[in-house]
Amino acid sequence: MTTVIQPATVPLTQLATGDLANFVTRFQLQCAPQAKPVRQMRKAAVLVPIVCHADTPTLLLTRRSSTLRKHAGQVAFPGGAADSGDASLIATALREAEEEVAISPKLVTVLGTLPPLDSVSGFQVTPVVGLLPANIRMAPNADEVAELFEMPLADAFSLARYYPLDIERQRQTHRVYLSWYQQQFVWGLTAAIIHQLALQVSTPTV
Repeated sequence: MTTVIQPATVPLTQLATGDLANFVTRFQLQCAPQAKPVRQMRKAAVLVPIVCHADTPTLLLTRRSSTLRKHAGQVAFPGGAADSGDASLIATALREAEEEVAISPKLVTVLGTLPPLDSVSGFQVTPVVGLLPANIRMAPNADEVAELFEMPLADAFSLARYYPLDIERQRQTHRVYLSWYQQQFVWGLTAAIIHQLALQVSTPTV
């Protein structure tokens, strides 16, 4: 994992079920769970943004526009395909977050990355975990994002919220996770990323 961009710019405020400093420690010291080998060659990245509210830090999510050609109306993280001009997949995630919801890369404290996962759209997707200040201003790009919403980390990282479902695709069994938060239905790659992060930080450090 790689740490970049002024780690001191975001205060380590308290979580509802622990503190944010503890989450950061677990994320950086705990080994990520073993992921399945990726098969896709095309690279993409998403930003997994944690908003550092003083009382209840949250996970920022988007609901994609219903007019998009792929994954219309689905809950997602800001992100997209890597461009040749991107210096890294972290740069890809930051660029896409700025394009989709106007998050300035200068305001993101990147903690590191999770292992890449394959998407059904044919990409190898690397999740980039980053902290955002509580007072950050965002403006969703209406062409891509229909809605922004935030989920408290205590809810996002509750493993009991994720229901496994095994489906068969191209004669192979794939496990997907389903979850709900208020009126939002979270599933597919987004749910898999959150579930993977929840597994990583759920085990206490020794």
